[in-house]
Amino acid sequence: MYICINGRVLKEEEAKISPFDHGFMYGLGVFETFRVYNGHPFLFDDHFDRLQSSLAALNIKLNVNKASVLHDINELLKVNQLKDAYVRLNVSAGDNAVGLTVEKYENPNVIIYMKPIGQPAQVEKNAVILQIRRNTPEGPLRLKSHHYLNNILAKREVGPDPSVEGIFLTDQGHVAEGIVSNVFWVKDGKVFTPSLSTGILNGITRQFIIELLAFLNIKVEVGHFTKEHLLDCDEAFVTNSIQEVVPVKKLEGKSLPGAAGEITDKLHSYYVIQRNRLWSRKNIQVSEVEVDK
Repeated sequence: MYICINGRVLKEEEAKISPFDHGFMYGLGVFETFRVYNGHPFLFDDHFDRLQSSLAALNIKLNVNKASVLHDINELLKVNQLKDAYVRLNVSAGDNAVGLTVEKYENPNVIIYMKPIGQPAQVEKNAVILQIRRNTPEGPLRLKSHHYLNNILAKREVGPDPSVEGIFLTDQGHVAEGIVSNVFWVKDGKVFTPSLSTGILNGITRQFIIELLAFLNIKVEVGHFTKEHLLDCDEAFVTNSIQEVVPVKKLEGKSLPGAAGEITDKLHSYYVIQRNRLWSRKNIQVSEVEVDK
């Protein structure tokens, strides 16, 4: 496969970065992962906006614009002969001397990874409550950063089975998020999802689903919820930009309707409609969605 480093397309085995990149040395870097559907990078504008915000928080200057990144993505699609792809857009701080610095990083490394992903296929998962607790963000908000130890330890806890997703609780016992997902559940026709104040990542798909729920006139409550509240659900699903809307068929051994869940199925159906054309959740048009009256 080919990847792109700072605008240069090259074979992945030829890719190199300096050992003095502070993304490598101190974890100063952020990334976005998203899918390309038939050549269209779904919700790219939202991903790019979040990337810019995250870099500003790390005092890293983004020296490329949206148009140039899209150009590089299209070049990679061509050279890799792909129409559907997994994309990771990664920005690390760039080279600097050994030691911490308070100066702005002016020359970051921008890397675009790509791999084939095939046609989307909805799968169901089993969800379990993790013993390890969700760590608190290292700043005011959780960034999609290079700091992944908490997630890795959680993945080791649940094991290699891709059909199992672990769900974090906070130290206070509130439901947080999945290892690689945001969590939603349904009770009596109302959707619940944890607040950002629990320390979770504000996932792009999470934001899209909350926006979509509003258009569908489905009530959603964002807040602090106990494990017992989650376990009392009628249906549940998890979301991320690669796996989309993932139905939960078992939660701590409790059987759930999974893909047959009424609200889960409805959200997935509308997701499928939007994924080949939408650039931002802000562009959902009422005319494109059959809003329940």
